[in-house]
Amino acid sequence: MKFKSLMIIKSAVCLGFAPPMLFFPAWLLGLFGLAFGTGAALTAREYGAALAGNMLLAWLARNVEEGRARKAICWNLCVYDAIGLIATLVLLFNKTLNPLGWGVAAIYLFFAAGFGYFLLPRKKAA
Repeated sequence: MKFKSLMIIKSAVCLGFAPPMLFFPAWLLGLFGLAFGTGAALTAREYGAALAGNMLLAWLARNVEEGRARKAICWNLCVYDAIGLIATLVLLFNKTLNPLGWGVAAIYLFFAAGFGYFLLPRKKAA
């Protein structure tokens, strides 16, 4: 997969989750079997803001050439998605999330692996 394609997919996924998390968090959290209260409202909306920021980063940086900036972006998004994967798996194994949570885990795994791939050393052409 090309870097640009991965960034466009990341942007689209964030676009799909950011608005519901910002404006309809009770509905979205309810889909995953989570209770909604005042603490959840704050946390969900802050997460929606983080998704909106990731969406903009992914979209605006989709054409970044190989170099230090691209590597920094890949580190940021790889670590972000790896932490998201771990947090989601903890909630799944604790039976806090319903089975829809496995879809979220798969998304995090896809992006953590995808951005991790772009952090691997490249063989230089001879």
